[in-house]
Amino acid sequence: MTATEAVVTASAPSPRRVKRKTWQTVVWLVALVILTAIVLYPLLWLFFSTFKPNSEFGQNPGLLPNAPTIDNYIKVADGIAGVPMWRFFFNSLLLAVSAVVGTVLSSALAAYAFARVQFKGLGILFAAMIGTLLLPFHVVIIPQYIMFNSFGLVDTFWPLILPKFLATEAFFVFLLVQFMRQMPRDMDEAARIDGAGHFRIFWAIILPLVKPALITCAIFSFIWSWNDFLGPLLYLTSPDNYPLPIALRLYNDQTSTSDYGATVTASFIALLPVLLFFLAFQRFLVDGVATQGLKG
Repeated sequence: MTATEAVVTASAPSPRRVKRKTWQTVVWLVALVILTAIVLYPLLWLFFSTFKPNSEFGQNPGLLPNAPTIDNYIKVADGIAGVPMWRFFFNSLLLAVSAVVGTVLSSALAAYAFARVQFKGLGILFAAMIGTLLLPFHVVIIPQYIMFNSFGLVDTFWPLILPKFLATEAFFVFLLVQFMRQMPRDMDEAARIDGAGHFRIFWAIILPLVKPALITCAIFSFIWSWNDFLGPLLYLTSPDNYPLPIALRLYNDQTSTSDYGATVTASFIALLPVLLFFLAFQRFLVDGVATQGLKG
């Protein structure tokens, strides 16, 4: 380096870092704390209300109970209508897990057919599948109930489980189709040269690459099935078969008076599996929404 270059380098202005003022940091921190408190307040109120006796509901709208008690948890643990609480949990878990397995498998197979297989009527069938998104569930309630009733499947879990294995959730099929269509078809051609068929390509190549979308489908399917109220209300009549959403209604319908403490406690306990499931897989949910596919 020459003397002239050294002088120019020394005289050149050094890049300045933009330093945020202290008051701006404080304002942002206060705003985030307030926003977080607003978002979490309903959950905190629900948790602390599980320790309130029935006499405080309607008289103590505050966050903390005046006379904390665990009687509500004891009532919920004992169950209701002669059925223990673990039975309601088992029914909800059975329906949710079955919904996840059936929805993921059937939707992935249907999406593969729409995205990677060329056949006559592809466009018409895909448009018809998308059209079912505009069809409310309430429109098909009566014909479905008549069909399952004629098969003698009312008051069983089959009306709630069987449709999940038939790719009836068009939203999940559409989501997986968009992922699969963005994958280069060179992988399929290379696999066919090696002698792989559609099933081998689907199982060994496509499924591992659409893992984020599959987990996204699993999360939404689990939450929707766990919180479903109308379906079990229509098809299940025995208390032994009730899932948690129907069991929560019993605390308000069993007598002329409502047990608000047990209702709130059962609601909080029913919320925990969904919350834990979401926290465990939220990273995959973000990946599934953000991923735009592969670039060939």
